Formats: sequence, structure tokens, C-alpha cells
Amino acid sequence: MRSKARRVAMLAPIYLAAAFSSARFASDAFAGCVCRCVNGSVQAICSSTLDIQPICAPQICPIVPPSITPIQPPSIPPIGTTSCAPVQVLNPRTNQYEWQRVCQ
Repeated sequence: MRSKARRVAMLAPIYLAAAFSSARFASDAFAGCVCRCVNGSVQAICSSTLDIQPICAPQICPIVPPSITPIQPPSIPPIGTTSCAPVQVLNPRTNQYEWQRVCQ
């Protein structure tokens, strides 16, 4: 019995390190996504189609000011997306909406 207890005690740090590293990778999965107010409602915006979209907490977004959509030059959507459109995204630093191209 002592040898079994000794083996478990020796392997415990390895199991603990594996658990912490897997938790770190799980948090990195959301690293490329942020929750922002888009056209007046909360939406996850990701930098890559491979990123896992987080569940955004409900929040009250400021009213979108009336604005004319800027003219976008024709372009091909990135791989993994079907369409892109200009939308107004709230900039948290200035607390003002800015036009950005968002692909889905």
C-alpha cells in the first residue's frame, strides 16, 4: 500500500500541472473575441473564424446615432465567412460608435 500511496503522491503535481494548463488553453479560446455593442445590441466579435464565440452578458447599449453607411470597396470575404457588412460598433474608449467591417 505504501508504494501505491507514494506513486499517487509523486504523480499529483503532474496531474495538477495538466489541469492548470488545460484551463489556460480554455481561456485562450476566447482571446480573439470581444463582446461589443453592434448597431445597438450586444454581439461577440471575433478576429478569426476559428475562435469560439463567448456568451455575451446582457447590457444596455447606447442608441445608435443616425448615420449614412460608408461606401465599401468590393472585396472577397475571409475564409470561413459568407458575407461582410459595415456596422456601427461601440468603441469602449471613446464611448462612441464607429463604422467597422464585420464578417459572418
